[in-house]
Amino acid sequence: MTGEDSELSNDDVVDLLPEDLDPRAFEGAYRFPDNSRRRIPAAMYSILGVASVVAFFADLTFANGGVLVVGIGLLAFGLYGLISGRKMTIDERAALVASQQALGFAVGHASAQQVWRGFASRPTWRVLAYSSEVPPRQRALILVDAVNGDVVEHLVEDNVDEDVDHA
Repeated sequence: MTGEDSELSNDDVVDLLPEDLDPRAFEGAYRFPDNSRRRIPAAMYSILGVASVVAFFADLTFANGGVLVVGIGLLAFGLYGLISGRKMTIDERAALVASQQALGFAVGHASAQQVWRGFASRPTWRVLAYSSEVPPRQRALILVDAVNGDVVEHLVEDNVDEDVDHA
């Protein structure tokens, strides 16, 4: 270390976020990434798996039983990625509209969250909605399929929070 390096103060050290992660630069509505991006690494895993299996059966000197096991594992994981990488045709706004149509009350505040359900990781929107009264009298949880827009299920209940007065 030189004398210059030892004289750095805490004010000289700055931790910066990359531009694409800086929230101050954010403008407009957030767009969720499409679930079909899973197919890109799935294709790479599948190609590596096929290469490993071919190398084993071609009797290459480095290809022992472990290479075969890894190849089969990569093929299985790649197949899973291809199956679970369905294209989402419903965005969060369409999910909120589908939720409104499934409920028996006018929606006030609502939010949507992208989740996955089932073994094949089917993309789904989980919507939490409150009725439009102040304070809201009802709340609902709705699951909307992000592939075809069907309402998978919904639960509606009275908003019985202790701090909410419905008088």
